[in-house]
Amino acid sequence: MIAIVAVFGLHVSAHAGFAEGATAYNARNYPLALKEITPLAKAGNAEAQHLLGLMYYMGRGVVRDYKQAFMWHHKAAQQGKADAQYVVGAMYYTGNAVLQDQKQAVTWFRKAAEQGHAEAQHALGLMYRYHVAGMPQDVVIAYMLWNLAAANGNANATEQRAAVSRQMTNEQIEEAQALSRNWKPGMPLPTASRTGGNS
Repeated sequence: MIAIVAVFGLHVSAHAGFAEGATAYNARNYPLALKEITPLAKAGNAEAQHLLGLMYYMGRGVVRDYKQAFMWHHKAAQQGKADAQYVVGAMYYTGNAVLQDQKQAVTWFRKAAEQGHAEAQHALGLMYRYHVAGMPQDVVIAYMLWNLAAANGNANATEQRAAVSRQMTNEQIEEAQALSRNWKPGMPLPTASRTGGNS
């Protein structure tokens, strides 16, 4: 039900040595990217760990290996890298290279979403809207999450928000808009609304 779309475009980081690896990756010079980022990833650089995880996930410059992809993404996710947290959540949700664990998926999606990660916000919104992965059904929280994701450029969230709004009361929409306005990246996301449960 939830389409997991990872964002694989990389921004050049200020980390010493990482810029060369990211530039090589974006230029599709995967052997050079691998040479530049592997030592950084092994040294604990979260950006490099995430990039190495993507390389294993996509099979770019290395043989595709989802277990390696998960391992490197998990290391970056534990250091707070939102893109990696989203990928770890997606891999737990689908059971790709790890045992399927929807509770873990929600945990990692929430960590990324609370940093303002649009795809994680979109995924969590779907979970609240359709009462999946053990999440309570709450259209207000779903709308709020899609509102945030849409503001960060997620077109699917824009469509989902429009669809759910047609089934919501004005009071519910007003609550969702207020929750959106009052939330800032780094704040915990609400887990329930006043008006949106079980509709």
